[in-house]
Amino acid sequence: MQKNVDVLIIGGSAAGIVAASTGKAFYPSKSFLIVRREAEAVVPCGIPYIYGTLESISQNIIPNAHIEQAGVELFIDEVVAVDCSAKVATTAGGTRITFDKLVFATGSMPKVPSWLKGTGLDNVFTIPKDRDYLEHLRIRLEQCTNIVIIGGGFIGVEIADELRKKGKRITLVEVLPHLLQAAFDPDLSVKVEEILAKEGITLRTGEKVQELAGETTVSHVLLESGDRLDADAVILATGYAPNVELARNAGVKISELGAIRVDEYMRTENKDVFAIGDCAEKFSFITRIAKGLMLAATACSEARIAGMNLYGLSRLRTFSGTISIFSTAIGGTTFAAAGVTEHLALERGFDVISASAEGIDKHPKSLPGTSSQFVKLIVNRESGLVLGGAVVGGVSAGELINVIGVIIENKMTIHEVLTLQVGTHPLLTGPPTGYPLIKAAEAVVKKLRLSR
Repeated sequence: MQKNVDVLIIGGSAAGIVAASTGKAFYPSKSFLIVRREAEAVVPCGIPYIYGTLESISQNIIPNAHIEQAGVELFIDEVVAVDCSAKVATTAGGTRITFDKLVFATGSMPKVPSWLKGTGLDNVFTIPKDRDYLEHLRIRLEQCTNIVIIGGGFIGVEIADELRKKGKRITLVEVLPHLLQAAFDPDLSVKVEEILAKEGITLRTGEKVQELAGETTVSHVLLESGDRLDADAVILATGYAPNVELARNAGVKISELGAIRVDEYMRTENKDVFAIGDCAEKFSFITRIAKGLMLAATACSEARIAGMNLYGLSRLRTFSGTISIFSTAIGGTTFAAAGVTEHLALERGFDVISASAEGIDKHPKSLPGTSSQFVKLIVNRESGLVLGGAVVGGVSAGELINVIGVIIENKMTIHEVLTLQVGTHPLLTGPPTGYPLIKAAEAVVKKLRLSR
């Protein structure tokens, strides 16, 4: 079979879909084709909730209608080879696709520690973005009681929180001193740990796994401390690696961190070849240091930049680095962060000052459904620029962290934040007299004055 298209997107999860739909909106006369292996693509951030809150995996599927309504063609197959010079891709099914522009949106794959013994045993699982695998895992976990999760990042913590709702005995092992340490300062990580421990999840932080053991099926996990954890199943939530083999074989340049090298327009060294999402190189908006961060929000931002720049560049349409906006909900409490943490800022050499404030997300607090809202801001002492922030509270915290992200991306100072005009309403926000974000800014300014 032969297909001829203007723009070929390899990969049809969030980044691929957004790149195609954005590109089609900006260049409606061009033809767009998404090629992906899966007939149904899962919502990546919704994967943990397959194992608790959601009733089935079918409730966590990205609708193909989004693609069709955008005027983009979806082709279910796997691209196995790309010739960037000839502008030809070949699929596993034997289809030959010619293209003018190419976008790699091939995502990432679970990392399995090469040094860890026993990863090949039955009932040892990873968390790939693969519908059939995840459904198989869901069925197998229903038959298990003792589940050990290795890795205290977002996936590990969220799956632990979900599985405990099914009455499972969960042990969460993390080699670092605290859970979610890459996203939060210790003061917030401790709050997450307290919630999980209260729910009955056993936490083994600051501990390294030595071996997974069992005859043919995993039966226990050995820690370097000598402790042995009984396990009917083990979930390896030990991170993800960019899926770049196809690009590498096509001669596309790969960075030192193993991602596809791109410029600020998401182009590779071949100006007709783009890369976006987990497979593409990342760097920090604030420190400009290369990062291995993988977030759907970042992927979709990159996808829009690529889609807008396929056939014409604009200095207004460039990607300036990841803001690192994280959010999660643990035991009904939202934890969110943006920018750099305080400990990372200090590690990178910034002279920072931080302060926090606590208020409520509705007013008066006697209103039903009112949650406390804790806001922390990290600010450069000399310039007053806001470098980072965190929010803990109810569901409204997930949107407030986006506001802090806008503050960081627009390089606002703490004095500008302090004088922001914010709309308030009793049922929707904190009080105008004690809006937590403004109160946190006020606390930072007080500290700055005292330090002079």
